[in-house]
Amino acid sequence: MNWRDRTVLVTGADGFIGSHLVDELLSRGACVQAVVRRTSRSQVTRRFHNLSPQAVASLQSLIQTDLAAPSAVATLGAVQADTWFHLAADAYVPASLTQPTSVIQTNISSTVNVLEAARLAGPRHVLLTSSSEIYGSHDTAITEKYPLRPATPYAASKVACDRISWSYRNTFDVPLTIVRPFNCYGPRHVYDVVPIFLVKALRGEPLLVNGTGSQTRDLTYVQDTVDAFLRLAELAPVGDAYNIGTGTDHDILSLAHLILRMTASKSEIRMAPARPGEVDMLRADATKLRRATGWAPQYSLESGLEENTVWLREHLERV
Repeated sequence: MNWRDRTVLVTGADGFIGSHLVDELLSRGACVQAVVRRTSRSQVTRRFHNLSPQAVASLQSLIQTDLAAPSAVATLGAVQADTWFHLAADAYVPASLTQPTSVIQTNISSTVNVLEAARLAGPRHVLLTSSSEIYGSHDTAITEKYPLRPATPYAASKVACDRISWSYRNTFDVPLTIVRPFNCYGPRHVYDVVPIFLVKALRGEPLLVNGTGSQTRDLTYVQDTVDAFLRLAELAPVGDAYNIGTGTDHDILSLAHLILRMTASKSEIRMAPARPGEVDMLRADATKLRRATGWAPQYSLESGLEENTVWLREHLERV
């Protein structure tokens, strides 16, 4: 797809994946309307966690709103954009263990409001970001047809969003694609296992491995994930779901050792209690994505970690 002058809406534009998606769209000449969470500080300063001042200056428009609030429907319903990427979510899984009501309400209300707004605005394509967490534990590579076994309130909220979005496709003919990324890492990410381990290693602090460390994750570098989003936007929006993942999973204990070796850190590894709702294994089968778009990951785990480490060394004081 030629993105030059194409109008695009991105919710969660100041988030980890969202900010990288905005940067890539802007570099391709798209006219981007970015939706970010409204705060008093950001409304005055127009400074954000992940959106750079250069990106903000290049946006067609910046929409600051609470997507979970009823007013968001009218705000987004007035937007004229060809393609919508909905990435906004309360995505910190541990928060759903202590504040499940807040996480569930935020994620479901935000998604319903975006879908309602899409009914009003009539975009050509809405890409709804789901999550690999909806699958829970399986002992083989996970296809899009696998049963959904959410293990945490966060995962359950994403199941609800995933299925609600499909209902809008089925009932109201919203032009939809469902995107299910597996564990994504890279610059600007701060709260999942890869950035946590990297920061600890660079600071010489102990790396805490929960449980046995045998649980596995399919780790995909952010540029590969963004590339998959853009390729999926070219498909006919018929309500299909697509996994984004490398097809290779890594156990957490081995990941900790790899990061210590790559950073030449003298940090020690300490074992900690298992987390509630821990998923034992997440490995993507992204055959459907590859066949539909030709996508393939360009970053190995080692090359992605190298890029991530370079960025963290430059931003260590601010994370």
